[in-house]
Amino acid sequence: MRYKCYCLEFPNGIHIGASSLDDSDLSFTADTLFSALYQEAMASGRAEWLLENVQGGRILLSDAYPFLGDTLYVPRPLMRVNVKESKGDSVKKKAFKKLGYIPMDGIGTYLKGNLDAVTEVENLKEISKSVLKVSAAIHGEDETRPYVVGVRYFGRDTGLYVVIAAEDEEQESAMYDLLLGLSYSGIGGKRRAGIGRFVIVKEKVLDSKMFEQTSKCVMSMSISLPKEDEMEMAMENAHIQVKKRGGFVASETYADEPLKKRELYMLAAGSTFAKRFTGDVYDVSVAGNHPVYRYGKPMFLALPEVK
Repeated sequence: MRYKCYCLEFPNGIHIGASSLDDSDLSFTADTLFSALYQEAMASGRAEWLLENVQGGRILLSDAYPFLGDTLYVPRPLMRVNVKESKGDSVKKKAFKKLGYIPMDGIGTYLKGNLDAVTEVENLKEISKSVLKVSAAIHGEDETRPYVVGVRYFGRDTGLYVVIAAEDEEQESAMYDLLLGLSYSGIGGKRRAGIGRFVIVKEKVLDSKMFEQTSKCVMSMSISLPKEDEMEMAMENAHIQVKKRGGFVASETYADEPLKKRELYMLAAGSTFAKRFTGDVYDVSVAGNHPVYRYGKPMFLALPEVK
């Protein structure tokens, strides 16, 4: 498959669901990206095409991760690493624990315990900051109520990137068109205020060997969920973090009133596995007028063997 990286800048910031409205996460997950792209595909009559190709594994999506200049960051692998440190010096070890992301080209160094974690923690601080933005909600003709929204802003030559894998150039081109369409409508919350709109500033084809070569351990670059008949195999010697995914259905034709999606417990990006699995796209509708899909297919990154 062809793996292509798209670097996105957010001139007006982005609000990504966090524990409260006045905060914003740094990145968004592949299921959020798929849902947004699916809405774009519905508007252009390509929803069935997108669903079939994703279900068939001919198109894969990653979570969104930060970039700084030419440096692409990936999630820290969820596995034990023996940190190299001097006797009595715990600064480096504490920095390792704070790392949420590491440079893609520094994975091997990280796994050996030699990454300069102190510097990387400082670099990550420079990428973005969450700012409180005051907005007003209108109730009736005369009543307005202010509320605060956490908006994530990025520094110069920083932002988020996603990796989209496709079997051929035609599929790659079609996915670019959907992503470009999404750039005008935006992703995340509070999009009516212009938050979440982005510009595709860089494109780069990545070496497919990083993802597809044989390895004793692989890391998922996307939130995922093995199919029922894959679960036991996938959990062998795995290191995982579980995330609950739910929320309300965004479709206006789904029901007469807002309804929640069926909750799924999924495996966070950064989870590591000894064996690959395919995952699926899951119908999380409950009692609405049409299916609602949750993306749960992994994009694996092969981890180098540490000797």
